[in-house]
Amino acid sequence: MNKAELIAKIADDAGVTKTQANAALDSFIEAVTKTLKGGGKVTLVGFGTFSVSKRAARNGRNPQTGAVIKIKAKKVARFKAGKELSAKL
Repeated sequence: MNKAELIAKIADDAGVTKTQANAALDSFIEAVTKTLKGGGKVTLVGFGTFSVSKRAARNGRNPQTGAVIKIKAKKVARFKAGKELSAKL
């Protein structure tokens, strides 16, 4: 499912226009992004938790040459599915 299909589904289920559904989805994405950028986490009970995790620096290999390269440390977004979502899958 892509963003356009998700917007159409939200609009049908909620009985709103696609423009309103798009605005709601964009607002949700922006709120989650701002919270994660600030170092917080977003918990949706029954669905899951969005959080930020630190990935340590490490050595990798260039697959073409086999040369060792250094991969920098960085922060990555994580999603952990909640118990109810996991049970439905």
